Amino acid sequence: MYQAQSFDHLRGLAGMSDGQIAEHLELYAGYVKQVNELTKELAEMHNEKKTSGKDFGLAEATRRLAFEYDGMVLHEHYFSNLRPGGAPRPSERQPCGRALAQTYGSIERWQENFKTLGGMRGVGWVILFQDPQNGGLTNYWVSLHQDGIPARCKPLLVMDVWEHAFMRDYRASERLRYVDAFFTNIDWTAVERRFNEGQAQRSSAAA
Repeated sequence: MYQAQSFDHLRGLAGMSDGQIAEHLELYAGYVKQVNELTKELAEMHNEKKTSGKDFGLAEATRRLAFEYDGMVLHEHYFSNLRPGGAPRPSERQPCGRALAQTYGSIERWQENFKTLGGMRGVGWVILFQDPQNGGLTNYWVSLHQDGIPARCKPLLVMDVWEHAFMRDYRASERLRYVDAFFTNIDWTAVERRFNEGQAQRSSAAA
């Protein structure tokens, strides 16, 4: 059974009210609950030998589990890469910053691209992924939680741009204000830790 994390450190984010975060955490807790319920339901189907691919209930529960599970995990990454006031962005002399500059030309150009994706029409996620095979970093737009996530890649920075993430604080037309607030609160120590973990896994696999 999964337990919803508390994320008590999120109080006092600049430009993101405590009320907004509280509502968002309630939604996240719903994903955790659904994952546990669907996992139990699928286990019961298995025990009852309802494993035919023609069984509608099995098919729907399996597909739904992917949506709920990825929604749970992406929210945990999102909340974990935020903290009040954020942390200093890495410079191009640091490994994570250097990797961003190598792909986008500079950290500033990477940030501009990430923010541009965040302002696109539609709902979804903007995620900076690390490819463990070559160490490359790429910004992706992901609509539904389970669709469009690049297989094998590790999420380093996750931004939720579904309307539930900001519409208590901002109008629908003010999404870019939310994106700016998100950048104000990025915990770059968490991003760098994920980057370093990915680099270590890559080195271990190559050994």
